[in-house]
Amino acid sequence: MTQNNDFNSLEFRKKYDYTGPLGCFCTPEGTRFRVWAPTAQSVVLNLFSCGSDAEMPHTDQADTRQEVLTPGSHGVWSYETAENLGNTYYTYDITVDGITRNTADPYAVACGVNGTRSMVIDLADTNPEGFNVDQAPAHTDENIIYEIHIKDFTWDRSSGVSDDKRGKYLGLCEAGTTLNGDGIHPTGLDYLKQLGVTHIQLMPVFDYGSVDETGSDNQFNWGYDPMNYNVPEGSYSSDPYHGEVRIRELKQLIMTLHENGFRVIMDVVYNHTYSLDSFLNRTVPGYYYRFWEDKTPSNGSGCGNDIASERSMCAKYILDSVLYWAREYHFDGFRFDLMGLLPVHLMNAIQDALDREFGKGEKQIYGEPWRAYDTAALPGTILADKMNLKLLHPAIGAFCDTTRDTVKGNLLQENARGLVNGGSYNQQIFQGCVCGWAQKSGEYSVNAPSQTIDYLSCHDDWTLWDRLINTLDEDRAYVSSHAEAMRANRLAAALLIGCQGNLFILSGEEAARTKEGIKNSYSSSIQINRVDWKRIWENKSLMNYYQGLFALRKKMPVLCDKSSDASKHIKSVCQKKEDCVVVEMEDQTATGMWKKVLFLYNLSKTSQTVDLPSGEWQCLADGSDSFLWKKRVYRKTICTIEPMTATILGR
Repeated sequence: MTQNNDFNSLEFRKKYDYTGPLGCFCTPEGTRFRVWAPTAQSVVLNLFSCGSDAEMPHTDQADTRQEVLTPGSHGVWSYETAENLGNTYYTYDITVDGITRNTADPYAVACGVNGTRSMVIDLADTNPEGFNVDQAPAHTDENIIYEIHIKDFTWDRSSGVSDDKRGKYLGLCEAGTTLNGDGIHPTGLDYLKQLGVTHIQLMPVFDYGSVDETGSDNQFNWGYDPMNYNVPEGSYSSDPYHGEVRIRELKQLIMTLHENGFRVIMDVVYNHTYSLDSFLNRTVPGYYYRFWEDKTPSNGSGCGNDIASERSMCAKYILDSVLYWAREYHFDGFRFDLMGLLPVHLMNAIQDALDREFGKGEKQIYGEPWRAYDTAALPGTILADKMNLKLLHPAIGAFCDTTRDTVKGNLLQENARGLVNGGSYNQQIFQGCVCGWAQKSGEYSVNAPSQTIDYLSCHDDWTLWDRLINTLDEDRAYVSSHAEAMRANRLAAALLIGCQGNLFILSGEEAARTKEGIKNSYSSSIQINRVDWKRIWENKSLMNYYQGLFALRKKMPVLCDKSSDASKHIKSVCQKKEDCVVVEMEDQTATGMWKKVLFLYNLSKTSQTVDLPSGEWQCLADGSDSFLWKKRVYRKTICTIEPMTATILGR
């Protein structure tokens, strides 16, 4: 293995940094292959008619062909032919320091089953009808992001999705589905349309290694195990054996979501790979990963390895990959897993490149501003973690764990409590939550609420409902009939809605989603992870509460403002009585339906009466009805707030 110090030297960069295209390119005029392998002594191309050994024809002559690549400048090896090799599969044999390793192409855009062979493809042939004119819906004033896992969202039979599409890309495309086919209660795509969210974030849809694409449909994993970064996952397709199918069906899904009014976010994982024995490491051993001085792999990801994204050609690989997904699949944004392992300069370069190509602000970026453990990044590397958020491009957002923990309790402490489940109130912290932590000091601090992703739960850790049950029910029965937890859930939603920033919720959170108390369900059964559509409609009143809050928020410029001076709308945040907090906001733009808005939060277990500022106040929402703003209900001098509820007033 080439020593890390060689990779880090200025001499290595000057000699081998390369800015041109890499991968396989196929047109009717011919096919060319380019692979960056600066440490290789030889590179041999293997061509196959099938995507795996199991599919190879049983003939006396092996169905393979080999071609030798030619070395060129900057460590790039190439092979070109006038043949159209479309739908042929391929691998490379790369020899480094006398050791030959077989590998797929790290830059591959298509592959065979389970991703061990790359595929030559003319991408123009993979576009579903109408995809060439596909466009995202126009930006709206508010971003409400809804996190979905392709498989768990439609896998349950109660979804009413056709059996051959359940848990697939096409299952989420299917319109007209209802609960057990009852024709009354919408599920899937139609449910999303009525809920009021604006963005769909898809958990990993790149090709990952933790599910066998030839195996049972009952397999499940979140998918944070990259194998082929630029190829869709095959287990979500109707046919994982033919590499063009997964591409076409993912494009169909994105186009369908666009047509139905949603922007689409891709969850990307550029901080680690499924295994250190990856196609990247087989191609250029040691280059793409971080190692400690004793040569042990860095493990800041907690997944066994860390990508060396501060190295120039690794940074190019990540930037090229993001741009590829945006161009070829029309993704509207990217959620970066463990963004705290990636350099600030790379994140800013990605945002700048997206802005240049697609227009300023057209593509949205946000990520997790943390890592699991220490990482062996090169000295001087500034990582995109919470302490460096203000160094990021102002359009790059980050998940705010401070607001999350303030509402429901510190995530790292199982029995910790927040405002809705018996925790204490802190004036300074709550003020930070309300203004989206813009210009505030502390662990989480951003330049504008546009950078803040406010959330209560996501795929990671306990669902919101399970956390509430853990802290409010000694028996830890995760049924949705728990009255106190239901009040706490509604209050949590109202607190979230009252914070400036971007909103994010886990699919099913709006209906008391449970994973039976399992904190880390990444490899738990599909039965645990599935979205239970029967449970969603059993909790229709909670779902409707979220729905009303979403609709109400969209009508409030005081909350939709994402600018650096959005805090101008906040007139006061004060604790009127014990465990009763009042937030007063004023619409400085005078464009909303209500010039002044009051958010009254009763965090106690007894009713509280609050004196109101002079004037007649319209009731917009209370602890049971978030659609009061559609009715003519008013308060004048006082307002009584029921225990553990919120009341929102406008004037």
